[in-house]
Amino acid sequence: MKIFCLGGAGNICREAVLDLVHYSDFEKITIGDFNVEEGHKVVAWLNDPRVDFVQVNVKDHEDTVAKMRGYDIVMDGTTITLNGLSTAAIAEAGCHGVNLNGFGEEDRSHEVFLRNNRTCLPGFGMTPGLTQMMAMHAANQLDEVDEVRVSHGSYRPIAFSKSITETTTYEYDPELPGRVVYENGEFIQVPPFARPRDIALPEPYGTAVQYIIPHAETKTLAKALASKNVKLIEVRGTWPQTNMALVKSLYDYGFFRNDPITVNGAEVGIMDCISQYLYNSKEGKETELYGYALHVEVTGMKDGKHKKFTLTHTHPASDGSVDGWEKLRAYTRNVGIPLAVAAELIAKGHVKQAGIVTPEEAFTNPGLVFEELARRNLFVHEEQVELAII
Repeated sequence: MKIFCLGGAGNICREAVLDLVHYSDFEKITIGDFNVEEGHKVVAWLNDPRVDFVQVNVKDHEDTVAKMRGYDIVMDGTTITLNGLSTAAIAEAGCHGVNLNGFGEEDRSHEVFLRNNRTCLPGFGMTPGLTQMMAMHAANQLDEVDEVRVSHGSYRPIAFSKSITETTTYEYDPELPGRVVYENGEFIQVPPFARPRDIALPEPYGTAVQYIIPHAETKTLAKALASKNVKLIEVRGTWPQTNMALVKSLYDYGFFRNDPITVNGAEVGIMDCISQYLYNSKEGKETELYGYALHVEVTGMKDGKHKKFTLTHTHPASDGSVDGWEKLRAYTRNVGIPLAVAAELIAKGHVKQAGIVTPEEAFTNPGLVFEELARRNLFVHEEQVELAII
């Protein structure tokens, strides 16, 4: 098997490539990236004869397709704004595909994947990705599902890379149409910072207020759980509290509208200026606590009893006590490892559907994913209690 790792020189995707080197059966692992210098650095860092590098620019469709042809799967680590282009190239090249984001730009390539009898799984990292597996693990144990609340804490600097800076501004764009909750059969649009709720994440993260965010789980879980009469699906998230305070202030003062201003005779968007500052600042590249934490709560009925499942996720400490998990790597490895796991499972034929598929459709047995993650010291924990029927 051969895998093409698009954007493989990025901070997150290189961790996914490292996981492939350590755990996968791929005979050839190609890093495809626009950044030649970083690409060669990653090849040297990995130091494995299966790994090589090619320069690729996804905006050059024909050249990108030509370089992908012959690979079994493309693991796509490109940014949200490039996912439409990258997915179109993967589809035409006749490869399977998987990426981190899953914001819907991939859907336009569905028919091409179908014609080529190939699978594309958009959105499989920590969230979206592992969160759907956790929700479905609980839902599979219920006859009916009442409520699903997906939450996560993403503890990383606000702008350690340009793609992360883009994610920050994207999720809190006041005009973004995909910030929805699913309630009583309808998708309801909500503004940024809607429906605050205290979420208790595993230590060392603790309890913090979280708000509704625009994530794929809301729609994919609504589809997957339709037969179980699900009534409510909400997805929340948080970053370090200093980051959240900054983003809230920027939103309150209208900066997220990205209104044009004139600086030294040039017109630029005010939020573009702030994003550039953050990307180049010390404050934008550091935070006190690093890592990732998931919290998924599912309630419903089983054999006439009202039950609540709470699933959480933990990982090795980021304080330097565990080699390879220091500081920022505790975040980037958490995101990259599930991407690598999904890529290998697809390449090995564990996913039977062709076309664009959701995580719930791809992996009907979440335990398979949990087992692979446990091999990497990423653990899913489950608690269940019986609730009083009111």
